[in-house]
Amino acid sequence: MHGYDLIRELEQRSGGMWRPSPGSIYPTLQMLEDEGLVTAEERDGKRVYSVTDAGRVELESRRERAGGAAPWEFGEVTEGFASLREAVFQLGAAAMQVARAGSSEQVARAANVLAEARKKLYAILSEG
Repeated sequence: MHGYDLIRELEQRSGGMWRPSPGSIYPTLQMLEDEGLVTAEERDGKRVYSVTDAGRVELESRRERAGGAAPWEFGEVTEGFASLREAVFQLGAAAMQVARAGSSEQVARAANVLAEARKKLYAILSEG
């Protein structure tokens, strides 16, 4: 697979709970290649990665240490998770836009809004 295939595969296997960014996938793939756990080759203009025999041994060792659980197994994924995840991404994008384009006063106000939102989220959990 190439990097974006891996990102999609991890997102699918985790039921949408884990979607690594290209900024985390590609350095990790380079590290795994440096360690001899994967190989990379150019295919159709894309860098495609394959697990080596040493990589398979490492995978099996990690599975045993984790009691057989895959890292993307989070337990039951609730129905509302995807909508909450999307809302968080949208909020983060808005906050970054304020950070990039806003005045100092606007950035300070945005930080206060985010702090208040965090408190309100924890208050929801405390209603329990």
